Amino acid sequence: MKAKRLFKLLPFLGLGMLISCGEKKQETTAEEANVKVKTVIAQIQNVDETSTYTATVKAEVVNQITPALAGARIDKILVEIGDRVSKGQLLVQIDPSTITQQKIQLKALTDDYARYSELLKVGGISQQTVDAVKTQIDILTTAIKTLEDNTTLKSPVDGYITARNYDNGDLFAQKPILTVEQLNPVKAVINVSEAYFARVKRGMPVDITLDVYGDEVFTGKVNLVYPTIDAATHTFGVEIAINNANLRVRPGMYARVTLNFGEKQSIVVPDVAVQKQAGANDKYVFTVSDGKAHFQKVELGQRLDTQYEILSGITPGQEVVTAGQTRLIEGTPVEIITN
Repeated sequence: MKAKRLFKLLPFLGLGMLISCGEKKQETTAEEANVKVKTVIAQIQNVDETSTYTATVKAEVVNQITPALAGARIDKILVEIGDRVSKGQLLVQIDPSTITQQKIQLKALTDDYARYSELLKVGGISQQTVDAVKTQIDILTTAIKTLEDNTTLKSPVDGYITARNYDNGDLFAQKPILTVEQLNPVKAVINVSEAYFARVKRGMPVDITLDVYGDEVFTGKVNLVYPTIDAATHTFGVEIAINNANLRVRPGMYARVTLNFGEKQSIVVPDVAVQKQAGANDKYVFTVSDGKAHFQKVELGQRLDTQYEILSGITPGQEVVTAGQTRLIEGTPVEIITN
């Protein structure tokens, strides 16, 4: 009898167990819906206000070595590309035969002038003829002096030979015979936004990195600030002098120049809080308020070691997610954990 009664109660016991398990499953699902995240408070900090510009390194001085007259024959070039030269060093000897011919012509004119002067005394020639010969003498004397100054071509600076366009015996045409470049210091010219015009001063220290040397930082200073603004680009030129005593920096190298305009106050968050939106270049963070996650695009400033400067998108005091973002979408309930 008892067994029969128990058999009748079994369906009701099973139904009770199913209801109890369903309630527990619903409680577990509700708990799992709250995504566990870690957060920090977005804070205002003093950061350096910097801007980085790209430029190509140039020589401080570039001299083209050329004779005065086209057609001069090159007797001998005394240096090669890569040679280091000193100011005043002889670089090129021009064939002096042109000067010899000019001097022969000058002697003939001088003799004519002396003879004409005697004839002028007895009325055998006009003053106009004598004056014309004198003018020719003066012109030729100047030309010879110029040629003499250009038969020996010397370096105007301490530097390096960076180009050679002729061989011994060639006639000089249009290209310079040699190029001499001064490599200490070298320079870079950057274009800076007009917003900074009043803040860039001559002598300001500058940090430079060069692709060829990785993250190694070279020092320089503002040497020249262009006095006008380009109306098309709203930028102005700034010339940076780079000390190059060890000659590691060479013209043509690609440089990144960083100017420091002093400190400013900015919102700063850990770099792990910032995410990149798939399929776009937009950056975003998740903030937490009222127990829910909120998607917010942000504009980044400079990277500060393990942090980012935030230019716009969030405000100071907001709670920003630093871990657990991969499971979040707009409005996801969250549980903040502290360990």
